[in-house]
Amino acid sequence: MNYDKHGVLEMSPLEFGPDRTKASNPIKINDVSLRDGHQSLFATRGRTEDMLPVAEMIDNAGYNAVETWGGATFDTMHRFLAEDPWERLRTLKKHMPKTPFSMLLRGQNVVGYRNYADDVVKAFVQRAIDNGMDIFRCFDALNDYRNFETAAQVIKDNGKHFQGVVCYTLNQPRLGGDVYNMEYYLNKVKELEKFGVDSICIKDMAGLIAPYDIYNLVREIKKITDTPINLHTHFTSGMGDLSIFKAIEAGVDIVDTCIGPYAYRTSHAAVEPIIMSLLGTNRDSGMDINQITAIAEEMEKYIPKYKHLDNSPKYSTTDINVLLHQTPGGMLSNLVNQLKAMDALDKLPEVFRLLPKVRKDLGNIPLVTPTSQIVGVQTVNNVLFDSYEGEYAQITKEVKDLCFGLYGKTTEPINPEVQKKALKDYPRGEEPITVRPGSILQPEMEEVKTQFSDLAKDIDDEVLCALYPVTGKRFLKWKYGQEEVPAEFKAKTMEQVEKEQELIRKALSGELTSKGKGGATRELEVKVDGEVFTVEINDPNAAAAAPRLRRVKNNGAKEVAAEGSIPAPIPGMILEYKKKPGDKVTVGETVVILEAMKMMNNLDSTVNGVVKEVKFEQGDSVAKGDILMVIEPVE
Repeated sequence: MNYDKHGVLEMSPLEFGPDRTKASNPIKINDVSLRDGHQSLFATRGRTEDMLPVAEMIDNAGYNAVETWGGATFDTMHRFLAEDPWERLRTLKKHMPKTPFSMLLRGQNVVGYRNYADDVVKAFVQRAIDNGMDIFRCFDALNDYRNFETAAQVIKDNGKHFQGVVCYTLNQPRLGGDVYNMEYYLNKVKELEKFGVDSICIKDMAGLIAPYDIYNLVREIKKITDTPINLHTHFTSGMGDLSIFKAIEAGVDIVDTCIGPYAYRTSHAAVEPIIMSLLGTNRDSGMDINQITAIAEEMEKYIPKYKHLDNSPKYSTTDINVLLHQTPGGMLSNLVNQLKAMDALDKLPEVFRLLPKVRKDLGNIPLVTPTSQIVGVQTVNNVLFDSYEGEYAQITKEVKDLCFGLYGKTTEPINPEVQKKALKDYPRGEEPITVRPGSILQPEMEEVKTQFSDLAKDIDDEVLCALYPVTGKRFLKWKYGQEEVPAEFKAKTMEQVEKEQELIRKALSGELTSKGKGGATRELEVKVDGEVFTVEINDPNAAAAAPRLRRVKNNGAKEVAAEGSIPAPIPGMILEYKKKPGDKVTVGETVVILEAMKMMNNLDSTVNGVVKEVKFEQGDSVAKGDILMVIEPVE
């Protein structure tokens, strides 16, 4: 084979088909459409039924691996889609037996938002392997690799592929600062080498990595290791495919991409241009573009089902400002949604201003799940509830855990004043730990088996409940027919989507009247180019649904907060009531735990008294201002 000075293989255009000459060093390409693609663009709401039509096609496309699971999928499936996460893995494996499956594992966080006990980690990883997982992309939000130890042992014992991750983050627009610099990343690679990883992933979750920075980083890494290097970068800043190309030039082994319809914006570079751009070079992927475009055409058919979940274009187009505020796409959408629910979207610029300060206070940690949510939600709390900058009036449970050391070692020391305030009356003690977090956590699985023995029918159910006790319990009731799956959690058919699109068209053209012609009606909220429209339509089921809607709305939202009552400061879900009617409480005692944006908020009593009434049930969603509990003050 002959190459010109640019590395392009000399061949006839007729040889550019699927049977073309194999390149000397072909780039390996992973597809992440079935996990990170829809997680980035459609809030992880992709359903298994819409993956199956392309599963076999993807399996035959020549990918190095296909990311099918992990990240937010486990949470979202059982919480919002009424789908069993384990069943998706098994089902996809039946339809895609040839291509290795990859998943994103959050180390000791597993697929949740805190560090779980070692026995939970072991049980989850083992069941993931037993259900069909091949490659474990294991990361720790703090790049503290002690949090890999338990998961890695199970993966290695089963002979599966362990990919160690270096989470890429910056505290300035380009690589070279005094914290996150070349030395920092090379040292992290050396740590992974000692750990015995099978491959190394440079994970750039916010699209921060610049083309020449990744070029230099890959070149330097290649000098110290022969371990295969995988680049994972998002397109948020608009540099995604540029950085992929420079990484390929530098000798990176594997890159992550999405099928075109699931690519770009806060997602990833599209695979199609990369295949075509490398045709005939010494890094030619060897993949057939005709197969890829056929997959894209099929996947595009189902996008109308998810358009209503897309972020407003104002916040989801390419945004170079990400290099300034350092906010990953998933974190950004969380911030926007939280502020919208609080009717405080005008505070977003103030949130962006304070984010670097809160991040600095919390040890200058990388911004990736769950630390991105920890920093983001705490920043929102500071903007909304602080009477002066730096007050930290409402500290989330996760920030307290971080300050105690339950997430691991932070990049820099935590602000001692913030740490002291966070750990005041902290249940585990006010002195932070320095040991591996998992080593101090008590086993959890036996208690879970006992607690959920009436619902969980196998180990997979038990692991689900260990990770998500409240929403897991609710899902198992749906799964086993103890409760009806609410309509909002059921899948839409294409016919339903088409009818809704037609309603939108008629509403925009003025063809719909404001009221239906007799019978019951219901309101349908739709989004067009980021603008929300409310359409009222005839619906024979609306009358039956109305009482439930009225009950939720009147359960506490309209009440005036009296002395002793506990209102919801932010929208969220009731995770746990610490007290029940008749119990005595004291000032400052935690009485309700509210989950908001996947973070836990302890709500404390403002009076000494007795619990008179509990307004909601565990697992209920509440709005800002809803009265959660009434406490009768006593002297």
